[in-house]
Amino acid sequence: MTAASPAPAPVRKVVVVGGVAGGMSTATRLRRNDESLRIVVLERGAHVSFANCGLPYHVGGVIEDREALLLQTPQSLGARFAIDVRTRHEVTAIDTGRRMVRVRDLATGADLVEEYDALVLAPGAAPVVPPIPGIERALTLRDVADVDTMVAALAAGPRSAVILGAGFIGLELAENLHARGVAVTIVELAEQVLAPLDVEMAAPVRAHLAAAGIDVRTGTSAAEVTDATVLLTDGTELAADLVVAAIGVRPESGLAVLAGLEVGPRGGIVVDEQQRTSDPHVYAVGDAAEKRDAIGGEATLVPLAQTANRHGRLVADVITGRAVRSAPVLGTAVVGVLGLTVAAVGWSEKRLRAAGRPVRAIHTHPTSHAGYYPGAEQMALKVLVDPVTDLILGAQGVGGAGVDKRIDVIATAMRAGLHASDLADLELAYAPQYGSAKDPVNMVGFIADNLASGRDRAVQWHELDAELARGAVLVDVRSPAEHAAGAIPGAVNIPVDELRDRLAEVPPGPVVVHCAVGLRGHVAARLLAQHGRDVANLDGGHRTWVAGTVDA
Repeated sequence: MTAASPAPAPVRKVVVVGGVAGGMSTATRLRRNDESLRIVVLERGAHVSFANCGLPYHVGGVIEDREALLLQTPQSLGARFAIDVRTRHEVTAIDTGRRMVRVRDLATGADLVEEYDALVLAPGAAPVVPPIPGIERALTLRDVADVDTMVAALAAGPRSAVILGAGFIGLELAENLHARGVAVTIVELAEQVLAPLDVEMAAPVRAHLAAAGIDVRTGTSAAEVTDATVLLTDGTELAADLVVAAIGVRPESGLAVLAGLEVGPRGGIVVDEQQRTSDPHVYAVGDAAEKRDAIGGEATLVPLAQTANRHGRLVADVITGRAVRSAPVLGTAVVGVLGLTVAAVGWSEKRLRAAGRPVRAIHTHPTSHAGYYPGAEQMALKVLVDPVTDLILGAQGVGGAGVDKRIDVIATAMRAGLHASDLADLELAYAPQYGSAKDPVNMVGFIADNLASGRDRAVQWHELDAELARGAVLVDVRSPAEHAAGAIPGAVNIPVDELRDRLAEVPPGPVVVHCAVGLRGHVAARLLAQHGRDVANLDGGHRTWVAGTVDA
């Protein structure tokens, strides 16, 4: 009989490198799980627990009190959790063979050594700063020191600011600098703001920024930063008393590389389902660690606080003996832009198509709650569905109140493995001030069921030209007044309420019908189909077509 393997040595001391979301979630959960552990947290910065997602709103004065950003201190963590937290302590090397880290006390310059039974890496991610002349003048926003620098710069009274990058942080900073009376220009290399969105969903965001007086330049980038301007690659020169780099972040995995730990092609620390690195005694969480993508199954980077918190909790459970595993990530995210809410989960249509995945798109334009109740706000929803399995692959929402709620419901359905058609049967809370008897999520389910069953056929805004080129006729079933106010070229206008009596006026051949947002188009398509016509509905109607073609 083969001898049993010896039991692993009990963990008595855990060292956590880095604080904030991932590191402090790990440390505090460790203490709640095991009162006997010795827990040491080593944080390079001056603050170990702060609301980094709130930093842009202190810049804008929404969060007036700087101290409100500081969630915990070494003293408070020591008192409540008996954790040895040391700020201004930088880990300079990891010796995995001897299970120890080398540490420099940045206040005194002293070099120290800390041994560990388990090591958790939570170093986060660093802002990407493009290597162009003069870029040292650009500010970034990662921690409390950065926000202090930015607030001090604003105290000098800058009149203009250029923000490099139109991602979540870039747009949050644009909003908050705008609120401080600064003339803001956003520069984005991509052809749209918010690259994770599809173009027709990003277009309303750009229009909203422009309506507020924020200048958005896409398809270009900074070539040089001078003392008072930013020169773009397209030759434009922009006034820039203030320059902010908000291009994105990259994992701070240098320590892991030096320690010989496996790192992925994009710099993320490779981990298994228990967040364990290539060394069995070293774990990694947060922005520096790779995640498994729930849609494609491949390694990905998701620099989100909620994911870091969840994985920090999980690692603490693994270290203290629970057999738990991390779930693949959906990347659910939300951002506010000058009163507009933008949220997304899963993959976009462009990403799915680039990966060669079959995809069915559903666009709707519901209101946040019952239209007859005062204060209803319009939103645009887009849901991506696998046309073979009917599984939900992604969703995006742009609008006023209620966007976050709908994306959260869809994200939950995706995590549960529900089909798109199952959304029709979700029992969601309803009162007229909160929703509709047919909630926007239910409506997506109704449409998904009609498409999956073959009852309906839809054409996307970017497919319309090809349909018309194949000989289809376009019928606008809106009212004459709506048609006159703005029409798709070549459309024949027959209002839906007159269609039954004017069937003879519909030209022969395939038909594509459209209304404003899709609902009347659906009614018209059902009517025509039952009269033997080959018919499809323009998904999302005229409103989606306009959003998708606005810059065409």
